[in-house]
Amino acid sequence: MGAGVCALFLGAAATVGLPSAAAADAPSPRAAAPASSDLLTAMRKDLGLTKSEAVRRLAAEKKATAVDGKARKAAGSAYGGSWYDASAGRLTVALTGTAKADAVRAAGADVKVVAHSARQLDGVKKKIDALKAPKGVASWHVDPRASSVVVNVVASRKADNDVRSFVARAGKTGPVTVKEVREAPRTFAAGTVGGDPYYTGNVRCSIGFSVHGGFVSAGHCGQTGAAVRGWDNSAIGNFRGSSFPGNDYSWVSVGNGWWTVPVVLGWGTVSDQLVRGSAVAPIGASVCRSGSTTHWHCGRVLATNETVNYSQGAVHEMTKTSVCAEPGDSGGSFISGDQAQGVTSGGWGNCSGGGETWHQPINEILNRYGLTLHTA
Repeated sequence: MGAGVCALFLGAAATVGLPSAAAADAPSPRAAAPASSDLLTAMRKDLGLTKSEAVRRLAAEKKATAVDGKARKAAGSAYGGSWYDASAGRLTVALTGTAKADAVRAAGADVKVVAHSARQLDGVKKKIDALKAPKGVASWHVDPRASSVVVNVVASRKADNDVRSFVARAGKTGPVTVKEVREAPRTFAAGTVGGDPYYTGNVRCSIGFSVHGGFVSAGHCGQTGAAVRGWDNSAIGNFRGSSFPGNDYSWVSVGNGWWTVPVVLGWGTVSDQLVRGSAVAPIGASVCRSGSTTHWHCGRVLATNETVNYSQGAVHEMTKTSVCAEPGDSGGSFISGDQAQGVTSGGWGNCSGGGETWHQPINEILNRYGLTLHTA
């Protein structure tokens, strides 16, 4: 695993830096359409879908993503959250009453009546964010399907006095559900072991997404000002901004003969994927990750706006997925179809036995640093 800067998780799949010897006007790497045969094969493998099911799911998820904003606006203050229902192939929107139901259905979404609004649940989570969490508490997030804030505790630590105390205090803030998880999350940086990464010091991470002037990645991979080297050990640039914990994002300037392209590597598992935007995939949608250790894997979005409690401190506004990852994948790209989702932060498990991985949403990073995503 090498010497990582964090305890465990890695983050989203990686975009890739290109050889330093290339000129700035060199052609872009070959990239396939979002629904290439290779991408469909990967979804069949990781999600257990047939080819036709994968095609239908991509189309339905694209439609659900487009409907989400319209339905949220139609719901107004009654909005209780939303998620993609894979069995129905449609977006479901939670409402605190039926007054806005017809308007939400007219926008193209199904409706479920719940007890609490998204604003109320976000308020509860914000109160929990203010508490100091012990190591036995893995994470917490708003679950719109349960209309509750879910607090995840490590099963082997659930009886610890500090965990029980945290759960009791969290329960006093509002509707809270406690669930058990197998392991605590960790970041996925790694020592220098080769592959197609970038390096800072003795740490290897994965490039996330190209932006105009550089690329974005995970914050735990390096501090502001640190030098960054490419896969061939030549200089790329420096960390121009980095934040961890609290957040887990960074951006690196690109120069010295390197250039950026709107592509996520498929590592031979799938064709290289073009990046065309950053529309947010809803809960329940499929998502894939590219990283320099475990390359290409797919799964589903499990939760959004989750606070993850690493040993170094809590990280907020993360997206949890069922995609696996391992050390060295940190900072890599999470992508849904041709839409950038975020950079790999951390998780638990591995790609042999399975696990879960969190990513820091790409739009938050772009807004924080005033960056523009490089798109095709």
